[in-house]
Amino acid sequence: MKIIANGVEIEVDVQGPEHGEPLLLIMGLGMQLIGWPDELVQMLIARGFRVIRHDNRDVGLSQGFDKLGVPNVVAAALRHRLRLRVRAPYQLSDMAADALGVLDALGIEHAHICGASMGGMIAQHIAAKHPRRVKSLTLIMTTSGARNLPQARLAAQRALMSRPNAGDPAAYMAHMSQVLKIIGSPDYPPDPQRLQQRLHASYSRAYRPAGTARQLVAVVADGDRSPLLRHITAPTRVIHGEVDPLVPVHAAHDLVRKIAGAQADIVPGMGHDMPLPLIPRVAEGIASNAARASTPA
Repeated sequence: MKIIANGVEIEVDVQGPEHGEPLLLIMGLGMQLIGWPDELVQMLIARGFRVIRHDNRDVGLSQGFDKLGVPNVVAAALRHRLRLRVRAPYQLSDMAADALGVLDALGIEHAHICGASMGGMIAQHIAAKHPRRVKSLTLIMTTSGARNLPQARLAAQRALMSRPNAGDPAAYMAHMSQVLKIIGSPDYPPDPQRLQQRLHASYSRAYRPAGTARQLVAVVADGDRSPLLRHITAPTRVIHGEVDPLVPVHAAHDLVRKIAGAQADIVPGMGHDMPLPLIPRVAEGIASNAARASTPA
């Protein structure tokens, strides 16, 4: 269903018991709400959560911002490296306001928040600036953006910046298969048939590379969120792959050091994806962290 959140038309999916604990899942760069595996959603519902997924602005079925043009991602990355100001079509803080607007439209005052990759960056903004809205915070394969952290491996950087031939479904699926092979979990290779089904579903639902580019520049422009992290008071769990080539695991340890009371779950053999065999571990991590919200400190 579509709702108006923060003045933006946002596509939302809500599943689970009407009076269950609200859990907002925020997906990463260029990813649609279906990027959250159905298996994970069902496991969370079975634990009593009312699971809320949404397409971030500019991707999926949510409102696009093509009127803002296509940014020069390479130039933005260069300016960031030279410590120059990066101008973005919109900010991650705007996307955080969208996510809060989703909760407002659904009449939800407090929710558990879980963000993956860029979604984890958006979740940091929400938890730091609106602590009373957040019951618990789970951050998956994400970072504070601190400049002293190790950068993505060169192959992962190239994969992130590359694009397939426009309008060619076969080229898209071949390209994304290669990207996921580069950034994914070496100990948990995907089932080829399931992977192709998921990629086909994503392309068929929406393919909007210009929106992904605008989101990427928003990430670059956001810079170092470390000053925000000391304002996070919600129980926090950091789930991260030990061999993540896109966001190296040092980022997880950095988040745990900077967020009071944060706990880490460093997963051996996991890269920058959510393999099917690890979904029960992710679901349990989210649920056990949420349970901390009702436990006196």
